[in-house]
Amino acid sequence: MTAFELFQEDFKSFVQNHYDILETTLSNIFTMRLIGNKTHGDLAEIGITEFINQYMDNYDCQHVGKNNFRTKGHEEDIEICHKETNKHIPVSLKAYGDGPLQLLTDKNFSLYPYLQKLGTKIVGQDIIDFFNSDAFEAINGVNIMPLIYREDQNECNIMIFNFERMKNDTCEIIYVDKGHQYDKKLKSIVPYKSRKHPIYIFLNKDGEYICEVRYGDAEANALQRGLWTHTRNASQYFNSLTGKWIKYTPNETLVQLFRLALNTTEDIHKTVNDNLLREIDSIKKLW
Repeated sequence: MTAFELFQEDFKSFVQNHYDILETTLSNIFTMRLIGNKTHGDLAEIGITEFINQYMDNYDCQHVGKNNFRTKGHEEDIEICHKETNKHIPVSLKAYGDGPLQLLTDKNFSLYPYLQKLGTKIVGQDIIDFFNSDAFEAINGVNIMPLIYREDQNECNIMIFNFERMKNDTCEIIYVDKGHQYDKKLKSIVPYKSRKHPIYIFLNKDGEYICEVRYGDAEANALQRGLWTHTRNASQYFNSLTGKWIKYTPNETLVQLFRLALNTTEDIHKTVNDNLLREIDSIKKLW
């Protein structure tokens, strides 16, 4: 078991015993969408960091920060440390709607060209060679923790993509040109005018979708390239750390707190922080 897998087990165990605490944290994180469509992603990084520090006794966690992130070899937003073993776990947090999910940006533009050399239908040893290639090596070092939400239903979930199962189950990688898509019901490629760039689709033995590599060279927008999957179409390749979809309620009071905090002094912020820490301590005493 890797350090990240152990963390997942410990996280799930905590949630089973203290479900309401995580529900509060996730509700507050997704409330940030009331401020801006991307705000919840940035606040999730510091919110999950503090959740781990305050409530998971076997772990320390720090927010890496955007400046440090740019100098890292991995796509990490937070770094978790298991206190007993002193193993450090770089983790990339993703906050996406229930649907397409980017797993890796492929900064070096290596995945798509490698597959392109193998042709339009890749099977057998070529798949094994791809997973063992330098192009795929970067993926092996990435720990991804996606926070997924369904805004219409006010539901959220923490879902971990199972890379090992993906590699074990991939039986075919097929090329899908622009203007086409893979129909999961027909299990064949059909016309689809909205697709502007080609992709490679990974399929299991039953022809079911697992993930995809999108086109996009090194100069392209990050959303045009890399390894992607789909939380609904590939649901069997995800493990839920929450165990189910969590209902959340937007917290208007929290939005008001941010408004007032941005227009007040650090002295009052310290007083508010003291009150918040006292509540966290009172929560812990109830365990």
